[in-house]
Amino acid sequence: MPPAGGRSQPGLALAGRRAAVSIPTNIAEGSAKRGSREFRRYLDIALGSLAELTYLLRLACDLGYLEQNEFERVEQARDEAGRHVWRLYESLRPPPS
Repeated sequence: MPPAGGRSQPGLALAGRRAAVSIPTNIAEGSAKRGSREFRRYLDIALGSLAELTYLLRLACDLGYLEQNEFERVEQARDEAGRHVWRLYESLRPPPS
């Protein structure tokens, strides 16, 4: 929902879509790389995109482009995805020497 005045923020929406698409894209690309070290690097990028998406969602809510209840619904799904990516990232950690 646009804030008072009916203005929208296509740049904010585009940045959010790019961050959201970047998450599974980096996971898919990383899974095709050779070795867990490379895969972890791409998972790290996906985790960064999750953090970026969190910020953009919060900003959209703070600016009135996203209602609080909708933010909470989307943030819950984003948080669950983040936990899955983090567990995958941790599972690829090299064993201690």
